Formats: sequence, C-alpha cells, structure tokens
Amino acid sequence: MKDLAGKVAFVTGAASGIGLGICRAAVGAGMKVMMADIEAPVLERAHELLTHDLPRNADVAKIVCDVSDKKSVEDAAQETIARFGRVHLLCNNAGVSSGGLVEECDEGDWNWLIGVNYLGVLHGCQAFLRHIKDHGEGGHIVNTSSMAGLLGGMAGWGPYNSTKFAVVGLTEVLRQEGKEHGIGASVLCPGGVATNIFDAPRNRPDRFGAQVSETAYGNVGEGIEDALNPDIVGKLVLEAMQSNILYIFTDPRFIRLLQRRHEHMMADLNWAGESEALVGAPGSNR
Repeated sequence: MKDLAGKVAFVTGAASGIGLGICRAAVGAGMKVMMADIEAPVLERAHELLTHDLPRNADVAKIVCDVSDKKSVEDAAQETIARFGRVHLLCNNAGVSSGGLVEECDEGDWNWLIGVNYLGVLHGCQAFLRHIKDHGEGGHIVNTSSMAGLLGGMAGWGPYNSTKFAVVGLTEVLRQEGKEHGIGASVLCPGGVATNIFDAPRNRPDRFGAQVSETAYGNVGEGIEDALNPDIVGKLVLEAMQSNILYIFTDPRFIRLLQRRHEHMMADLNWAGESEALVGAPGSNR
C-alpha cells in the first residue's frame, strides 16, 4: 500500500508503546484507526490523546480486546468493519514478556505467552484476512516479533523467544499466501524500544493463573538504556510497509549478531554434508 489517506488500520496493543506509536503515525498519514487493547483505562486516555486535532480523512475509535481470546478478536473485527466499512492495515502488535528457565515456567506462564504473543497474532490474521481478500482493495499485515525471534539462544527467555520465533515463521507464510490477493506482510523485529512490556503481568487474565516466573527484565542486555522512542518505530513501520519490506528492523547494530547466527547455521549444514550418516545415503544427494 502506497496511498494511506482514508485507509483503515486495526492495531492491537494500541494503548501504549509501539502500538500507540503506530497509531500516531497512521493518524498522521490520514488513516482511520481502530485502537484495540486489553487495558481499558489506558486505552481511554490514549484515544483521547489521538482524537485532538485530527488530520483530514483521519478518524480514531477504540475497543477493549483480549487477543488471547479468539472471540474477543472476532468481535473487535466485526465492530471495526461496522464502524469503518473495511480494513486495509492489520497490526498484530500486542505482546507480553515473562522470564525464567524452561523448567521454572509453569503451564500458566507458557500458555499466557503463547496465547498473547503467538495465538494473538494468529487470531488477528484469521479474523481479518478473509475480509481483506473479499474487499479486493489489497492490504498489509504487520506482526510484531522481536530480535529475540531471530537471534535465539537467550537463556531465561524460553517462552518469549519461542513465541517470537513462531511469529516470524507465520509472517513468512502469510507473505507467500497473500501475494495473489495484493496483501503484503511484514514482521517487526525491534531491538530496545521504550515500552512497558516488562510490566505486562498487570494485565494477565485470571485464567492463566498467578505469575510464577520472574519477568525477563534483568536479562535484556545491551540496548535497553538508550531505547528507541516508540513514535519513531511507528513511522518506521508505515515507511517499511509502503516499501513492502518483509523484516522491519529498528536497530541495524544487530547486523553482526545476525551474521554470526547464520554463519553457525551454514557451518552445521556443511558438517551434515560430510557426516557418516548422510554420505552416500539415498536422498541425501551426497
């Protein structure tokens, strides 16, 4: 999508952080925006903030939505379509963080992160994809992952890393499936951004039980101190989406770490080609 004025965006996790930054950028581009978030009071304040001095063509609405609940997302989709007629930009941005060693995190911790970080993205795609295909005007999906969804190997971040890797894989599939319908897909892989994700347990639904593991804040590492302003990320997302970029990176300084990961993968692939088990084995092409 190039021309954004008058188009409609649905954004989850919209009350703060990157979600709010995306909403600000979208409104600034003259889009109509449905802000979805689980935290009603914060959503109300963010909505009031964005409704002042709206640019031409822009409009903003809000809806409380728990992305881990499929029906909640489906209801939000129907209300958005009823309000604005159609949706062009879907930003599955809501995310949570929880830390701890794999054996320390209980079922509730795993289910909460899977429910929000992965199933929340899937629920959004399932709720809107058919609609975007049917209206025939094309569209774009932006799913928020993390650098943790590409780098991996971060001890104490098992549930978070796992779900963020899954979002990358899902988005790559969507990129292929959407081509013939004029639907693009991008995965946002931010580095350090000034959000309140480490306070996410405040919104943890009761059905996932009490928080058992510690949040992963202590393992964040380099980059959190000079974290990026979410408004910059919001502008970056729209710019990347208009250029149909697949991987949206906020911090090019991670280039060496990504290179190192792929060097390790290539080294192991080369090792497999010389392994006793595969050399000469049918189907191995060795």
